[in-house]
Amino acid sequence: MTQMMSRRAVCAGLLAAPLIRPGRAAASAPAPLTARAASVQLAPPGYGMTEVWSYDGSLPGPVLRAAQGGRLSRRLVNELEVPTTVHWHGIRIDNAMDGVAGLTQEAVPPGGSFDYDFALPDAGTYWYHAHTNSMEQVARGLSGPLIVEEATPPDVDADEILMLDDWLIDPDTAQFYADFTAPMMRSHAGRMGNLIGVNGRFDHRLKAGQNARLRLRLINAANARIFVLRLQGMEGWTVALDGMPLASPEPLVEEIILAPAQRVDLIVDVTAEEGTPAGLLYAADDDSWQALVELEVSGRASDARRAAPQPLPRNPRMEIGGLEEATPREMRMEGGAMRGMASGRFEGRQMDFQELIQRGQFWALAGQVGRGADPFARYRLGETARITLVNDTVFPHAMHLHGMHFRQLNEGAAGPMRDTLLVMPQQSAEIAFVADNPGKWLLHCHMLGHAASGMSNWIEVV
Repeated sequence: MTQMMSRRAVCAGLLAAPLIRPGRAAASAPAPLTARAASVQLAPPGYGMTEVWSYDGSLPGPVLRAAQGGRLSRRLVNELEVPTTVHWHGIRIDNAMDGVAGLTQEAVPPGGSFDYDFALPDAGTYWYHAHTNSMEQVARGLSGPLIVEEATPPDVDADEILMLDDWLIDPDTAQFYADFTAPMMRSHAGRMGNLIGVNGRFDHRLKAGQNARLRLRLINAANARIFVLRLQGMEGWTVALDGMPLASPEPLVEEIILAPAQRVDLIVDVTAEEGTPAGLLYAADDDSWQALVELEVSGRASDARRAAPQPLPRNPRMEIGGLEEATPREMRMEGGAMRGMASGRFEGRQMDFQELIQRGQFWALAGQVGRGADPFARYRLGETARITLVNDTVFPHAMHLHGMHFRQLNEGAAGPMRDTLLVMPQQSAEIAFVADNPGKWLLHCHMLGHAASGMSNWIEVV
């Protein structure tokens, strides 16, 4: 069963906050994906346009679709005034294509380009985003959905991508608050927006008839916000997490907790009658719910609901063996306001508090502040890894592993495949994965302000 946690637990965690290498040669030049500035109507009517950083001029970036087993080829063209890269989040990808500046490639300078070309082994819901100064570049708009389609998709009336996000906007100018290095945000829960929306709109709407069956692909593209969600006028099943299919669909009986970078695929039936409220709600606080997506119900799609859906087709390489022989390791999260940062203490070592402030580094991961020259661990190709993530802070952290998926271990049982796991304050979680993808892979908090200010490490598979 998927592991759920209470909305109160999440809210409690948040309330603690006040040398460019060419890509593989292709038969023809890849289609461009251009990073450039653009103006969009992000805020409600009556407000001005917002200057964003975009892919191909839209926010979010264009939907990229490809078939499982195929390849995706795109030429990143950088028309921004700053260097950038693209990370293809959740794809079990060739290391040279992973898009991490300083680890897997050098950043693409202004006016430069880089060809990304890679295989797509797994069907599912993924996304792409900047991975150079990610906290600012993603917050300014550099992200978009990536859908890898099954050979046999489920029987649904509509397949909807819902990319959830928030933006920190100055209401007087409709522009982003530009202080992306503010110590308060970096040392607390992260950069939280005052405008919340879906697919670049604050008022996203869908239409369907009663008894329509929808596939909802939810992607949390927010910089730091944990979305707590529930359905209204719909009932359904969770069928995939972070792109990976569940062994069987799980009925939705609890709220959905979606941390930054996580995805969930739902298959839902519209149960509401015409004219009654329906949609996707989010917990605005611990006591109230607001509409995130409104669903207009008109007529009937069919006279009765269908039978429960079948599982999505399995992706390859989903088994994890060799757990008993695996060497256990511990990766401890430390620092932040109201704990480690206040004393400047990481793993028993004193660091000058003012030095931390000047460096903008408030967090540590496995006793290390920021990505170092040596990896947290080196694994032989095919070795099984076990890592216990220990959150010794008062804030939640969404821990993301590049290049591979893992399973959470709980009393000997292995949970669903994921690439991002939410670890709550003062809790721990053990993950296991097969190190079957050679290269240097980032392991970091996807509260991007935390990663930018110290909570980032890496492993190597050789």
